[in-house]
Amino acid sequence: MLRKTTLAGISAVAAVLLLAGCANQSSPNSTSTSGSSTGFAAASNTPVITKIDTPPNPVLPAGDGKAKCSGLTLAYVGAETGPNAQLGINIYNGVQLAINQHNQANPGCQVAFKKFDTEGDPQKATGPVTQATNEKDIIGVIGLPFSGESKATGNIFQQQGLVHITPSATNVKLTTNGWTTFFRGLGNDGVQGPAAAKFLTDQLKAKKVYVVQDDSDYGIGLSGSVQQGLGSALAGLDKVTTGQKDFSATVSKINSAKPDAVYYAGYFPEGAPFAQQLVNSGYKGMFVAPDGTKDPQFIKLAGNASNNAYFTCPCIPGELITSFADAYQKVAGAAPGTYSIEGYDAATVMLAGIDKGNTTRADLLKWVKNYDADGLSKHYKWDSTGELQAPTVYGYKVEGGKIVPIGQIGK
Repeated sequence: MLRKTTLAGISAVAAVLLLAGCANQSSPNSTSTSGSSTGFAAASNTPVITKIDTPPNPVLPAGDGKAKCSGLTLAYVGAETGPNAQLGINIYNGVQLAINQHNQANPGCQVAFKKFDTEGDPQKATGPVTQATNEKDIIGVIGLPFSGESKATGNIFQQQGLVHITPSATNVKLTTNGWTTFFRGLGNDGVQGPAAAKFLTDQLKAKKVYVVQDDSDYGIGLSGSVQQGLGSALAGLDKVTTGQKDFSATVSKINSAKPDAVYYAGYFPEGAPFAQQLVNSGYKGMFVAPDGTKDPQFIKLAGNASNNAYFTCPCIPGELITSFADAYQKVAGAAPGTYSIEGYDAATVMLAGIDKGNTTRADLLKWVKNYDADGLSKHYKWDSTGELQAPTVYGYKVEGGKIVPIGQIGK
């Protein structure tokens, strides 16, 4: 993901949606101008999954309880406040759970945990990252959540030799900078795009897909990957901008093309009003969006227009792993969210390294670089650039006013 929105921008979006909500009252009388009933029926019947397979012998934070260490710290660097805070909260609660479980099981190795707030803003991230890298007791970092801030700070980590695992930054180019300290704990946009295209055409049975992208590097890159995967099923392409409120021109183009589905490559502050205006126009097809839109705020802002929404995400539905979900609830006071379990597993990789005696930055970096083991959610093994060698992508849909998982896609 790559994005920082402003609180004022979100407030403005909410205001627009309030007005649009009034217009939505007349939408049941609208005439469908696009979308095939066959495709929508296939989508509506897509079953929700209630469990996922977990590795039989995953590495867990507690280890064997015999670890010995002192004076060591792991850190989370990323959004704690600001408009993107919830994603960061999901991640650092997962990290906190892992460290709690480790420390409870290992009285001889109490690892400290520090958090540094970037607000998800690339322009503000360099300060917290510099502070974290200058604290010598910090030997590993989980973060940064967003691609923009990761791009802006990667060289700082590299210069200090400090290993960091991002649980959520997906921009493909992050692993092309020559950094040896950067590792990605999920599939990138080059993995999500083809999986999304296959999901649209094979599982949702869409014959014609209209792609809309925002102006972020995230949206542009993901859009290109989806278009390539769609091939002849691509019905059209249009672009929107950050902060845009009126999507009537794009909506008109979509209705003229009469697609079965729209894939929106962007974020929920624009995705929600776009979806609402699309539905208010009479569109009856499917609305599919990526992890940048997969947020409860999308449903809150889009209202009933979210009922035909689906999402693609290189994130595991950790809420379906009962042991993790129950323990997370006790720490966070809420169910696991997007990228919670990725944060938990990333911390576990580093804690396992500490337990094996890797107590310097150089040693822990080497540990992660050579790691090859199952986590609670997936297998973790990185190639020479820091990419996972076997990432997965999941599909989700809105049902009963909630975002629920429908299983792996793109297989």
